[in-house]
This record gives sequence, structure tokens and C-alpha cells, in this order.
Amino acid sequence: MITLQKKLIFGAAAQILIFTVARAEDCGKLAQLQLGHVTVTKAEVVSAGSSDGSPAEKGMPAAKADYCRVQGISRPTADSEIRFELWIPSANAWNGKFEQVGNGGFAGSIPYQSMARVLSLGYAVAGTDDGHQSADVTDASWALNHPEKVTDYGWRAIAETAVASKEILHRLKSKAPVKSYFVGCSDGGREALMMAQRFPTYFDGIVAGAPAYAMTRLLTGGALRNVELGGTIAHFSSPQLALLQSQALRSCGGGAPYLKDPRQCRVDLAALKCAAGGMDTCLSEAQINTARVFYEELKDPVSSKRLSGVLPGAEAVKGSWDAWLTGTDDRTPGAGLGFTWNYLAYMVMNDPKLDIKTVTEADIVRGERQYAPIMDADNPDLSVFKAHGGKLIQYHGWNDPGIPPGYSLEYRERLVAKTGDLSGFYRLYMVPGMLHCVGGDAPTQVNWQEALESWVEKGVPPKELVASGGAATQTLQPFK
Repeated sequence: MITLQKKLIFGAAAQILIFTVARAEDCGKLAQLQLGHVTVTKAEVVSAGSSDGSPAEKGMPAAKADYCRVQGISRPTADSEIRFELWIPSANAWNGKFEQVGNGGFAGSIPYQSMARVLSLGYAVAGTDDGHQSADVTDASWALNHPEKVTDYGWRAIAETAVASKEILHRLKSKAPVKSYFVGCSDGGREALMMAQRFPTYFDGIVAGAPAYAMTRLLTGGALRNVELGGTIAHFSSPQLALLQSQALRSCGGGAPYLKDPRQCRVDLAALKCAAGGMDTCLSEAQINTARVFYEELKDPVSSKRLSGVLPGAEAVKGSWDAWLTGTDDRTPGAGLGFTWNYLAYMVMNDPKLDIKTVTEADIVRGERQYAPIMDADNPDLSVFKAHGGKLIQYHGWNDPGIPPGYSLEYRERLVAKTGDLSGFYRLYMVPGMLHCVGGDAPTQVNWQEALESWVEKGVPPKELVASGGAATQTLQPFK
């Protein structure tokens, strides 16, 4: 029989327990929290189905459950201002895990859309603006005369965000996450590999999509191609891009809507040359030369490594060459030129009025040598990540116009040369028809998150994966 005294003791203990849990889950208590050079600037509960309506969040799906929204700033140097956010589901909605999402391009804003998707899965999720603010991912004006901000962008911001977010999460939940993941594509893929290389014990599982890991070589390739073209990229009409694509599919794919593996495909550009003048059913000499330069593989003047070109087969797909290479019209260049010009103007030449035609190969070499140690994530030694038990899934679209797929193939080659058998911790999937990270005239939607979780948490290595899109599917095998 339980005496009254024991009931009172049990009741008091329960009240203490309830009070302790309440304090641990008190989101507002995190406001103005100071963790060394990290300051929490705001912490508040966001109710399920609502948003605070800030411009950056327009279009975000509504949260399925209440969550604690934490906003913070890290200042590891006098010239650093790394903004980050951590969203923590309420006690009953949290799956006990943490995920950090990567950014894109030259960053400049917190990746809210990616965070919202991960939050909906029950994760505590974090993201950062990489240490500067800009609404244009091709913009690098923030880098002009700010070397510490370049370092923040290169690797420091993602590390600061990971450490601060886990500490804040622990302060609120009074326990560490059972598993931690990093998922990103493009620059986020570069950040993913940077984590595996520089901070190999921070995450249990990593997805690196279409990684811009050889960032300076990508930019060197863009710069060298602009030099070869005299700073003038020929524009292609939509019918002319369709002409290029149909020639590739007819020559290499037997009329299929996309190429399974376009590496050996060579487009006969000479057969498309106009006899006289220019029209939609043929290509001018300038257009043929531009296409040739985009397709060709170059040699890096610094490292002598390959500078991969784009592969044929998706030239006319919306979001492909029009968005990245040739531009939508004569006055609107592709994103590739935007990234190249901003890198050269604000990092290499320190000239906001740069005429790209004046850039020399010596300038390009100097830029790569200066920034490769900061921005490139090309170290093939993942031994510590492997020993930690980490799992890494890398994927790339065969028709990526922004980051040619040859770079991912090269990284795998270097991993094999360094490590040998990769089967215990690494997989690469090449997705036929996929453009940059998403899209294409093919089934390209894959649940990379599910495959990674199964590998990390259940010990089930990913083998054949299914890509869907529309009414069609295609199966993907690990690249060997």
C-alpha cells in the first residue's frame, strides 16, 4: 500500500520531472543564448499550419506540427556574419534525428524550401546563408576585398552551423540526435563532400548531389571557354537547340527520348552547318564553334586534370542549355557565364566593371591557385569518415549542363585509387536524362533520403534504385 507520504513524494518528483521537461522544451528560453561567438537572435514557436510570412518564406509548405524556430549569427572573425536557422519539431513530432541542408551557387540566403521538406519528415533541420546576403545565387560581389567571407563560404559557415545547431538542439532537448545527416546538391553537394573530408565525424550519412566539389576548376573551365570564344557566346534559338538534340539522339540513341550513357556520343556538327546565312534549320559557324567548345574536354593549366565538357542529348530541354550555357536570348546570358564573370570580377581581378575579354590565362591560373585550397572539396581521402561509420551517396545527372558529370566520375576514380573497395561506405549513381540536380526528359526523381537512412540505420546498402517521373520509371544501378 502506498502511504500518503509516499504519494506526496511521488507527486513532487513527478512535478519536478514535468517542470524539467517543460524547461528543456521551452523554445523562448533560447532567445539571446550566447555560445562563444555564436548568438541566438530569435527563438519562437511556430504553430502547425502557419508561417511568419517573411518574403524569404513565401511559397513554403505549412508545417505539419509545431516547431521551435531558432535564428542565429556566428562571427568567428571580425568580418564574419554567418546567419543560420535551426528548426526543431515539438517533442511528439521529433524523430530524434538532425539534418543539415546545403546551399546552391554562391549562396546568400538560407535554403528555406529544403528545410521545410526535411522538417516535414520529423527532423530537426538547419541551414545557413554561407556568411553573406544576396538574392542572386550567381552574385559574388560580397567577396570583393573580403577574404574572410570567402573562407566562410568555402567551408567555415557549414561547420559553424553544424556545431552551433547541435549544441542548441541539445540545450532544448537535453539529448543529442540519434543520427545526423547532411544533404545537398550543386554547391550543397560540394558542401556535403567538404563535410566528409574536413569534418568527417560530424555526420553519419551524407548525400552529395551533382557536387561542385572542384569549384575552382569548374570556374577555370568556364573562364577558358570564354577566352576561346573571345568573350562572345553564340545564342541558339529553341529550334536550333532542338536540332542539336535530335542529331544526338538520332546518332547515338536510336530515336530514344534520352541517352542512357552519352559518354561516347559525338554530334556531327559539320552536318548542321548552314549553306548560307542563318536559320532555324541549321547552325552558323559561330554557333557550331560555341557548341564545340561546350562539348570539348580541356586540360587544367594548374593541375593538368580534365576540365569536363557537357554531354549531348538534352540540349533543347527547358532548363538545360538555355538556362546554363547559351542564355534565353542575345541579352540574357546563361548562368554559367554569370558564375564565371562574378568569380573573375570579385575574387580574381577585383574589378566590378570587368570586361571578361581582357582576362588572360595567367589571371585564370592565379585565381585557381589562390582559391582552390579554400573552396575545393577534392580530397579523395575519406578514411576517417569511413572509420567513423559514415555512409555517402553521390549522384549526378548524365545531362547536367551546369556541372558536367565527368567531375563526379573523376572523383570516384580518385576515391578508388586512394581507398580501393568503396562498397562499405560509398555509392555513386549516374541518372540518365537528369539535368542539374533535378529535371530532364526522363524519370529522375529518386528518394535519396530513404536510401541513405536505410543504409545508416538498418545496415542495408543501396543497390538498385528506382527513378520516377510522370508515368514512367527507370532503374539505377551503382556506377562501377
